[in-house]
Amino acid sequence: MRIFQPLALAFLFSSLGANAASHDKRPFSMHPQAKQILAQDSTSWDQRLPFDDGVITGKLENGFTYYIRKNVEPENRVTMYLAVKVGSILETEKELGLAHFLEHMNFNGLKHFPKNELVDYLQRAGVRFGSDLNAYTGFDETVYQLPIPSDDPELLKNGLQVMRDWAQDALLDEEEINKERGVVLEELRGSRGAQQRMRDQYYPLLLNGSRYADRLPIGTEEIITHFEPTTIREFHQKWYRPDLQSIIVVGDIDPQMIEQEIKRLFADMKKPAAPQERKKYTVDLLDKNQFMVVTDPEMQYTVGQIIIKHPEEEVKTVGDYRRSLLKAVYNEMINGRLGELTQSANPPFLQAGVDIGEFIGGLDNLSAYFVAKPGAIAEGFKSVVRELDRVDEFGFTDSEFSRAVVSMHKNNERAYVERDKRRSDSYVNSYLAHFLKDNSVVSDEYRYQITKELLTTLTLSEVEAIGKQYYVDQNRDVLFLAPDKEEANLPSEATVNAWLGEVNHETLTAYEDKVSDLPILAAEPTKGSIVDRTDLSVIEAKSWKLSNGATVVLKPTKFKNDEILIHAFGPGGTSLYSDADYFDASNAAMLVNSSGLGQMSTVELQKYLSDKKANISPFIGERTQGISGAADREGLKTAFEMIHGYFTAPRIEDDVFQSTIGRIVSSMENRENNPSFVFSEAIQKSLYGDNIRRNPATVPDIQSIDQQKALAIFEERFADASNFTFMIVGSFTDEEITPLIEQYIASLPTQERDNAAKDLHIVEPEKGFEKVVHKGKEDKAQVRLSFYGDYDYTEAENLNMDALESVLSIKLIERLREDESGVYGTGASASYRKQPSGRYAFHIGFGTSVDKYPALIQSALDEIRKVKEQGPTQVDLEKFFIEQKRQHEVNLKDNRFWLNSLNEVLTNEEEFVSIVNIQEDMKKVTVESVKAVANKYLDEDQLFKFILLPDAK
Repeated sequence: MRIFQPLALAFLFSSLGANAASHDKRPFSMHPQAKQILAQDSTSWDQRLPFDDGVITGKLENGFTYYIRKNVEPENRVTMYLAVKVGSILETEKELGLAHFLEHMNFNGLKHFPKNELVDYLQRAGVRFGSDLNAYTGFDETVYQLPIPSDDPELLKNGLQVMRDWAQDALLDEEEINKERGVVLEELRGSRGAQQRMRDQYYPLLLNGSRYADRLPIGTEEIITHFEPTTIREFHQKWYRPDLQSIIVVGDIDPQMIEQEIKRLFADMKKPAAPQERKKYTVDLLDKNQFMVVTDPEMQYTVGQIIIKHPEEEVKTVGDYRRSLLKAVYNEMINGRLGELTQSANPPFLQAGVDIGEFIGGLDNLSAYFVAKPGAIAEGFKSVVRELDRVDEFGFTDSEFSRAVVSMHKNNERAYVERDKRRSDSYVNSYLAHFLKDNSVVSDEYRYQITKELLTTLTLSEVEAIGKQYYVDQNRDVLFLAPDKEEANLPSEATVNAWLGEVNHETLTAYEDKVSDLPILAAEPTKGSIVDRTDLSVIEAKSWKLSNGATVVLKPTKFKNDEILIHAFGPGGTSLYSDADYFDASNAAMLVNSSGLGQMSTVELQKYLSDKKANISPFIGERTQGISGAADREGLKTAFEMIHGYFTAPRIEDDVFQSTIGRIVSSMENRENNPSFVFSEAIQKSLYGDNIRRNPATVPDIQSIDQQKALAIFEERFADASNFTFMIVGSFTDEEITPLIEQYIASLPTQERDNAAKDLHIVEPEKGFEKVVHKGKEDKAQVRLSFYGDYDYTEAENLNMDALESVLSIKLIERLREDESGVYGTGASASYRKQPSGRYAFHIGFGTSVDKYPALIQSALDEIRKVKEQGPTQVDLEKFFIEQKRQHEVNLKDNRFWLNSLNEVLTNEEEFVSIVNIQEDMKKVTVESVKAVANKYLDEDQLFKFILLPDAK
């Protein structure tokens, strides 16, 4: 179960912009309601947005609400959500944390699934606990989610029964309640750290002293430990009632049948005779400005924030929706300017952003933030304010406005093109917001048409007016979060007011929008040719050999209407360079990718690509280098130009180089404050000594990077395309792709040289050991148990290792969480490789209290011992089989899965049939084969124990 805490940092709030949506030049028929509205004068903007006509919705006599929609993406799957308008905001002082605790209890005993039978039953059906089966508790709601297969009538029926049990039939057994206390306490313990400690201090100010500040969903240790079972039962009876609940069912189902089942299952739910009022709480505006500085010893960065609060503007009418588009345009343009500043030679901050959007408790806000460079808090703050003031004084340019609107047009088109491929989850989220917040829900057709038309009505002056409305000196909070050691350098409220005054009295100049009319490439390359074509019928793909020696593997699909994924690799990588050149080599692709390309600078390239779906990035790994990206049909030529450009015309700009190195060094300033970083660094050093290729880079390492050497290494790695393999997956035809391959791939340069990667022989020690690290204020422990060693890489071995990971994860959750109540989350993780030599790593991880970790380590090792001695149970193995089968069914219709699978097969020189033959291969996995793999690789001599404990007191 995930805990929903929506205010971790104010700059994480999202805006209420338009839904993104590929350029479709086909004629369309405007939705009648959109046509009617736009044919009238501006007063028609008061007309309410029409509800999505693709969903069946209704309310039973007892007040229970339902939403049902047929959607076949993914096929043979359905997603069900149960939403309850009950969160931590409704808790009394003696109930703090019980809304969240109750969410936990709905997985620990239901009328039709007592004790832990719910998780066990669904795992047998291929539903993954934590990723598929999940829930969260927020301030105002609790939401349960269950995606399941819909091609099994019995499972579908039982899925609806789960929803019914969640709605009102939790058993709330005292024994199960007492067992779950430890789990929730460990969740609370795991959440404690710098962010939580600081949040406890600034929430009352940020939330204007409202009830929200005292109602974090996780609750308090005192209440979780000591509440009486009758208290949670009374809370359940009081709030889990049909008039506060809704079921949302979207997927490959018969809507009429689902509607009848909902009526049958939920109509008998009863409301209390005298239901308690479900009060709506708000955050009131105080009509004053506030200021606060919060520090913590484990905070890694100094973050400054300006939050200007306003009454919430709901999106109910056409005019409201139009205003949301204006806000989205403002956000895009102001953030474009801040992004340019980060790419200057000496940027004033590490990162910054501005957002006009939703806040909480009936408020919206303009939120501006920056992450300060060390010793440059004033510079960062003033720079953000300066850009806001510059817009306030001069506005935006016509070219900025045009570019932002065109970009939104393109996004709208892309969403519309993919409307019949829209996944069920996105529909569920829309209906969830409608039930919980009364947000508008319009159809895909209507949204496309109304967005398309309204974008043409927006004016630059209206966008600028939005900025002036939100950027005001009232209801403004200024908040600084910083490491303890920065406390003496942090400003007072008087100092901040002085900074504001200084910027206000500066003589500002208007922004200059720099764009380029040049193409990416200075000249069109001379075409090459396709010299050989091979049909890969087993996976419905093909392989082409090009005249320059490069290989292209093509997998046309219809999984998306307009999505093309591209990945390419060639042998070599950083393995070919000495330790002295390692940091130049390992950072070269990042520096090139951060710069411009061909004839365009960084800023010019970003603006050129703003209205295109074309994104290509180079990489240099340890054993390979290559490119990766995506495009739609319209942007495909641009993507191929970028590929050719990275091979033939890369650049590392002076400003970008200085900016990037400076920001990386600045970001490293306080990382030793972070217990997670210290723990990770200690693990790497204990495993690999001082090997620079496995340890985090130091400040001198980054400062040693030479701009020209990095560019020379990049050019060298991409100078020979003859043994590169390009993979292209998605919605294209041979006729569309052939001329681009001939023009931009077959023309790439080649050299006669040996590009083979080197085996650096960097491996973990042969014998395990224990490493204890002390870092952190919180009284908690983090444990990682790891096994490393040589590995026999075969398809059968890999599947058995995956099965071992799965069955051991099940046992760890059952033992450490359910039986011993010692952890919130745990599991096993296996990884393995073939090149340069077969190696594996097998990890078990969990967080817990300092007093429990030794016993829990022994419990985890005991579960390993059982698997080694007895093998997994057949039941757990069957859970692995069905989960793999169900997941593979979905994967086979996903472009990203195919691209990753092709890359793995080609990199490891395996058979293509392995991608589709998993069901046959599964037959080779047995209790005995998994037992053998466990004994082979989980040898206690190769066990490494890594333990993070708090600072010694």
